[in-house]
Amino acid sequence: MNTPAIQVLLVEDDPDWVDAVRQYLQRESDIEVAGTACSPEEALRLSTRLVFDIALLDIQLTPGKTDGIDLALQLAESHPSAKLIMLTSLSEEQTIQQAFTAGALQYVLKSQFRELPYIIRSSMREGNPLAALLKDYARLKQEEQLQPLTPAEREIIDLIGQGYTRSQIQSKLFKAESTLKNQIHAILKKLGVRSGKEAVDKIRRKGL
Repeated sequence: MNTPAIQVLLVEDDPDWVDAVRQYLQRESDIEVAGTACSPEEALRLSTRLVFDIALLDIQLTPGKTDGIDLALQLAESHPSAKLIMLTSLSEEQTIQQAFTAGALQYVLKSQFRELPYIIRSSMREGNPLAALLKDYARLKQEEQLQPLTPAEREIIDLIGQGYTRSQIQSKLFKAESTLKNQIHAILKKLGVRSGKEAVDKIRRKGL
């Protein structure tokens, strides 16, 4: 019985590079480029109707921005079983650190693209020997965002993240309206944001 081919979602804004990488990977009998996107928005739309094992992401999908890292964050949350591999020409230490914080399993320079088949296979088979360490690091970065909050405030922000409304939180935690209002105000002030949604997004972004 044949093993199904590894399905790859390729996200890259340079159409020539998309064609080159797709043709290179399609030479491999066990790897298939299931879909391509040239922007974060297109990639997110495609990800809702595409089955993929690997997301191969450029970091700079818009000139001057590292929006591929933002995309990695969103895909890590919406597709936790997919392996994220950054394929980029950027080699700055801070960018590499941010990519791993966002959930990337591997970081590959475009000059090393010939290694992609091996890296894709090893990511599926073995993951990354540092995967547990990277996951702990990402968890610690998220914990850093929560550090200024009291246990009671953490409980509130957790419920906001789960979609609870203020009235539902008030009822669930048996809090007076004024007490809850003051605690939410304190949360927003500590996190430097203007709304509960912004607070949740900041925590989920792990400081990125």
